[in-house]
Amino acid sequence: MTPALGLAAALAVVTGFLPWPDAVVTLERIWPVLAFLVAVTVVAELADAAGLFEVAAARAARLARGRVLALWLLVVALATATTVLLSLDTTAVLLTPVVLALAARLGLSPVPFAMTTVWLANTASLLLPVSNLTNLLAVERVGWSAARWAGQLWAPALVCVVVPVAVLWLLHRRELRGRYVTEAPAGTEVDDVPLLRLAGLVCAGLGVAVAAGAPPWAAAGAAAVVLLVAFALRRREVLTTGLAPVGLVVTTVSIFLVVAALDEHGLATLLRDAAGTAGAVAPSGFVDALRVAATGAVSSNVVNNLPAYLAVEGAVHAGPGSDPTRLLALVVGTNAGPLVTVWASLATLLWRSRCRARGVRISALRFAAEGLACVVPMLVLATAVLVITR
Repeated sequence: MTPALGLAAALAVVTGFLPWPDAVVTLERIWPVLAFLVAVTVVAELADAAGLFEVAAARAARLARGRVLALWLLVVALATATTVLLSLDTTAVLLTPVVLALAARLGLSPVPFAMTTVWLANTASLLLPVSNLTNLLAVERVGWSAARWAGQLWAPALVCVVVPVAVLWLLHRRELRGRYVTEAPAGTEVDDVPLLRLAGLVCAGLGVAVAAGAPPWAAAGAAAVVLLVAFALRRREVLTTGLAPVGLVVTTVSIFLVVAALDEHGLATLLRDAAGTAGAVAPSGFVDALRVAATGAVSSNVVNNLPAYLAVEGAVHAGPGSDPTRLLALVVGTNAGPLVTVWASLATLLWRSRCRARGVRISALRFAAEGLACVVPMLVLATAVLVITR
């Protein structure tokens, strides 16, 4: 994915398909997003190296006391917390292989656990600005604090966790019955307990700092520095160039540049026509908000959620004085909607590669069928709650 996107972005700029001034404007806007992405990836990778995710999964297995359903619910809680505090990509990349390894070790079907991590990586990413890159863009657009963002979106965020969990249980209830085939692991070997505890405190502190109003990129940067210093003192061998998410940054920048180019040549007009312009200043009703959310969800499953958000953003929020309901509905659609196609979000693509590495294959047809069963009721309920609570 990265080479093709990188080539497309480079060609767009070099050929003038995307004028250079427009490319500069795009890069000026997204640098805080990229800074956050780099910093939070370093934090997540070092937390994983400290054993944080493995220990959390092992303790979940012990707490469940052999009950498959209880273990699954604890994985739900872990995936939700990871997504909210450390972003959806962390859940997709780092939590997924840990959960799949745990399921294999306990003799459980990996499918419900794999679907849980990818669904919640997307749908649980509404509550804080750091949970999703689209949130960071939207927060910058409306100029809100993290606390105000959470205050506006807590209700639809709750819906977008409860509905997927209910649907997952209905679809996989047979696999989630009974008890473990093998005994739950007694524990996980940890090389450095103080480092593990520090990693846990840093991850929790990151969420608290953002909620308290710190810029997400600054809070994540400070968290990364703390862990980098700690590892330099205690486990220097972990600090390699592989910690830098070069491929992820290139992919993200390429997506933004390609979308900016396509916007110049009709994509934005097409998606904005689909979303409509009613309510851009006046308060939006349920039908109008649902139209925006549906446009975000459908276009995310066609072209990926970042391009979908960027292309529609200008039509649903005109700036100061505009009603933010339509913008929030768009975020609901682009965050929670990418459950039908495997390319609908970068997190889903990363999740799929981790599943394949573990020998877990879920066909695109099955992924789409299960996703459709969730997306439709979830978007309707989340949008209704959004409009009612505003």
